[in-house]
Amino acid sequence: MIPENTGPAAVIVLAAGAGTRMKSRTPKILHEIGGRSMVGHALLAARSINPRRLAIVVRHERDLVARHLEDVDPAAVIVDQDDIPGTGRAVEVALQALDADQHLTGTVVVTYGDVPLLSGELLAELVATHEREANAVTVLTAVLDDATGYGRILRGEDGTVTGIREHKDSSEAERLIREVNSGIYAFDAAVLRDALAHVTTDNSQGEKYLTDVLSLARESGGRVAAVVTADRWQVEGANDRVQLSALGAELNRRTVEAWMRAGVTVVDPATTWIDSSVTLDEDVRILPNTQLHGATTVARDAVVGPDTTLTDVTIGEGATVTRTHGSGAVIGARAAVGPFTYLRPGTVLGETGKIGAFYETKNVTIGRGSKLSHLGYAGDAEIGEDTNIGCGNITANYDGEKKHRTVIGSGVRTGSNTVFVAPVTVGDGAYSGAGAVIRKDVPAGALVLTVAAQRNTEGWVAANRPGTRSAELAQAATKDSSSTPASTEEGNQP
Repeated sequence: MIPENTGPAAVIVLAAGAGTRMKSRTPKILHEIGGRSMVGHALLAARSINPRRLAIVVRHERDLVARHLEDVDPAAVIVDQDDIPGTGRAVEVALQALDADQHLTGTVVVTYGDVPLLSGELLAELVATHEREANAVTVLTAVLDDATGYGRILRGEDGTVTGIREHKDSSEAERLIREVNSGIYAFDAAVLRDALAHVTTDNSQGEKYLTDVLSLARESGGRVAAVVTADRWQVEGANDRVQLSALGAELNRRTVEAWMRAGVTVVDPATTWIDSSVTLDEDVRILPNTQLHGATTVARDAVVGPDTTLTDVTIGEGATVTRTHGSGAVIGARAAVGPFTYLRPGTVLGETGKIGAFYETKNVTIGRGSKLSHLGYAGDAEIGEDTNIGCGNITANYDGEKKHRTVIGSGVRTGSNTVFVAPVTVGDGAYSGAGAVIRKDVPAGALVLTVAAQRNTEGWVAANRPGTRSAELAQAATKDSSSTPASTEEGNQP
């Protein structure tokens, strides 16, 4: 028994083309916009209408595409197109594969793997119209200002679709038609199955055309109708990198606009890029030249940017991230990062903490209120709460073969240019002097110094760098010093 709230019987996604105009070793449908492959976008739209079955037809770089599909939609049925070319044949082999278990009845939607802006809402409208009007075929069409190169939709007096005329075959009058075929359809499964059995390859291209199903359906007394969209972007495909870039820019424009309408401030939409998978809360503020990718999430009142690129980063409420490049990091509430900071995977910054200017972090946990303010590196480390790591501090975590861990307690204060040679532990409340090289564990509350006595070798520059500017200045300074009489206690008496 099929639940009443299920969608169409099936969606078939056609993705077998080589996409030669992309001029790429990557299959066309695997090229990304908005942080997701084109076929990923297509499958997301298809799944959103809740089909009982979903099949995708592949051929070019079949194994590479199949591996990607296993990650994107492992439940999809992968169907291999055979040597018979054409969209009609691609749909036919998919239908045969889906029929192998049980003959489909109801609505079958056909769409494409390279139409990334197609929405589930538009597909749902196509299906609803098809089923409400009891059509044999319903075609999704678009109205374009310039329809050059597209197949024109021919309509009868009753508004039904009487045919699709390719541009090259159109008369002068037909070329004035602005309504074009998107190639996306809803079919009655029985009509589709029967018509495909009668479609031949007897044409100039030697292909089995899916469009032939429309005329065969009409000849059998079926009704062929259309759903028109004024939003051409939803039916635009990407055949080369110019079109891919245009689709990516339009998708980003829509994504940024949607977030602004949801309560996010985007200061400069033209220089802000947000992946489809990013999540933002109300009152987030995004400054110019910011890119948010992957599973990045930003909580309320946080400020990100300018000049910041983050991938898979979680940002807490009220945090600020300025001029930072980061991935796989977690930034706590009211924490501050940047400017000119590099957050590598595994970085976890606690609430009200700070990672400041010219700092790199990796696989490090930094406790609440702790600060790594400037000019340093922390890797493979654990730092407690309310600790202040001085300027120029680094964790020397790699011995040439293995990584080792540094543990620094809470309330620690370290002097400038301290080096922690891992593995090493510094206890709570400890201090280090400037230039300390810590090779052994430091007890809680201890002061660690590694100080050598300072030695001045006078006259070294004159002896070793004669004729240099330094030597000249040193010689002049020495003369000035020797010509100044030494003051005596007696000479200062009145």
